[in-house]
Amino acid sequence: MTYSLAFRLTLIIGLAAGCTLVFGEEQKGKVERIKVHGKGLEGNLEGDSPDRDVTIYLPPSYQAAKKRRYPVLYMLHGFTDSDDKWMGLTKHWINLPGVIDKALSEGKAKEMIVVMPNAFTRFQGSMYSNSITTGNWEDYVAHELVAYMDSHYRTLAGVASRGLAGHSMGGYGAMRIGMKHPEVFSNVYLLSPCCMTPPGPQQSRPSKAEAIKSFEEVDKADFGTKAALASAAAWSPDPKNPPLYIELPSKNGEPQPMVAAKWAANAPLAMVDQYIPNLKQLKSISFDAGDKDIGIASGIKLLDKMLSDYEIPHFFEIYDGNHVNHIANRIETKLLPMFSEKLVFEKSRK
Repeated sequence: MTYSLAFRLTLIIGLAAGCTLVFGEEQKGKVERIKVHGKGLEGNLEGDSPDRDVTIYLPPSYQAAKKRRYPVLYMLHGFTDSDDKWMGLTKHWINLPGVIDKALSEGKAKEMIVVMPNAFTRFQGSMYSNSITTGNWEDYVAHELVAYMDSHYRTLAGVASRGLAGHSMGGYGAMRIGMKHPEVFSNVYLLSPCCMTPPGPQQSRPSKAEAIKSFEEVDKADFGTKAALASAAAWSPDPKNPPLYIELPSKNGEPQPMVAAKWAANAPLAMVDQYIPNLKQLKSISFDAGDKDIGIASGIKLLDKMLSDYEIPHFFEIYDGNHVNHIANRIETKLLPMFSEKLVFEKSRK
């Protein structure tokens, strides 16, 4: 049996990099789902377990190349989503491991570990924020989860080898956490990030969320009502207001200016000016959105302007699409190549 020169070179390069190549078989990563305890999630008032599901994508060579270490990409899912939906364990509109495998097989990405925690809560989303009601999700992602991965997996345990990305609520979380913790993450990518702008006056008008009095009613509520309740749990908790332990921007039909101010203070575009030195430490900042995703697209246009005014380099793009229809393609063709270029990988052994 004879092989082409190109094939033989590919085989040699692959073996030198610590990969195990099987003739005629597509190489795929391995998906593991584990529990990672969050000390800062203990005692949250909504009653969620502090032992969180975390799904981990291990690249194709991980099992065979026992001495090799890998950079880590932390991915954050969106509101009402969960790690099992994104990571191929439950059928969904996206299968992230499949997207990664495709990018690797087509040479668009380098091998890295990808980690996604399950941030689905009783309010159906944590907003990746610190709150007595939801628990300290920001700290969980930035500190506890990273520390666990570095102590239990063969990671390159340095800021230059850690990336942070997310979609929708996860994009919000990536921006929020990334600009606060440049000592942990070096590169961030926001896919259609929600909640970037401070809420407008309409947020303080009477809403259906005021009528929700139990978690059973939360489960039956429409998407917008659920989002308002989750935002309240994250940004305006109230330990004296059971059973939901939240304050809303309106109460008994009357505006609550202090609550509205708390929500506004948690909007990344209201925080950016305070974190310019941190943002300048990041090796790369990328964000994009579909043009049909009108509110989110307008928010990242403002972020683009603010970063440009501060002369902070970044990648920004509005593409033809909505909130979800091109996310898999954006991950394959933009996000993974960016992290493959910007993260620090282990040097090849001679």
